[in-house]
Amino acid sequence: MPGPTLKIAIPKGSLEESTLALFARSGWKISLQHRNYFPAVNDPELSISLCRPQEMGLYVGEGILDAGLTGRDWALESGADYVVCADLVYSKMSNRPVRWVLAVAGDSPFQKPEDLAGKRVATEIMGLTRKYFADKNIPVTINYSWGATEAKVVEGLADAIVEVTETGSTIRANGLRIIDEVLTSNTQLIANPQAWNDPWKRRKIEQITMLLQGALRAETLVGVKMNAPADNLEAVLALVPALNSPTIASLRDPKWLSLEVVIDTSVVRDLIPRLVEAGAEGIIEYALNKVI
Repeated sequence: MPGPTLKIAIPKGSLEESTLALFARSGWKISLQHRNYFPAVNDPELSISLCRPQEMGLYVGEGILDAGLTGRDWALESGADYVVCADLVYSKMSNRPVRWVLAVAGDSPFQKPEDLAGKRVATEIMGLTRKYFADKNIPVTINYSWGATEAKVVEGLADAIVEVTETGSTIRANGLRIIDEVLTSNTQLIANPQAWNDPWKRRKIEQITMLLQGALRAETLVGVKMNAPADNLEAVLALVPALNSPTIASLRDPKWLSLEVVIDTSVVRDLIPRLVEAGAEGIIEYALNKVI
């Protein structure tokens, strides 16, 4: 008799490829089926589906899905009842959150949100935009944008837009100017409250959370092995910014010790030459799959 399963969805669209890669590094191989929204997975305890991030919060909140990965922005926009299990900062191009910003034409007279009182604002994220202006007590007309939101100001269809960006480069390239930040968003793993309160489903969600976070953490770390001279060990250790404390093991030759550490990728380039100067030999750098 089949055991229990957790119904979880991954985001379809721009985050789909990077999410599949993240799950693969975490131990779950998800295989997309041609013309099918229900991918295969190498775990009989999971039932995987594809879902637009904009709809994920609604389906999770209603219990159609037990859990799913979506943006904090779209989860909040849904207005659904859900539990945030984990923040997972990743995107298609970089490990950084995205921002929803309020932007106007570069040559417009508007310098701050209050200047837009009585004006038109176009956006895809209607609920959060309404809340943003309501919290500031600024009366505006908010119109839904079906795409090409940056062009709405250029074409005179809106006085301002609320649009998502990572670096702001696309906003500037369209001749617009950011005057405020509405919301910072990143990918979240969310769960239906009833599923979260179910002991078996909660354990499964926590397992997924732990391994996804471990895979993300490993992206910025590497392992380094080396042989260090015993008579200069303290000098070598002083150079190594280990994740915790380094692993040190004796070798057959008592004049040498084996040293292994986990360090940030950003320091390796400068660290290795300094280790060589301190007498280290046989230095090996290797990639990590997960760091828990």
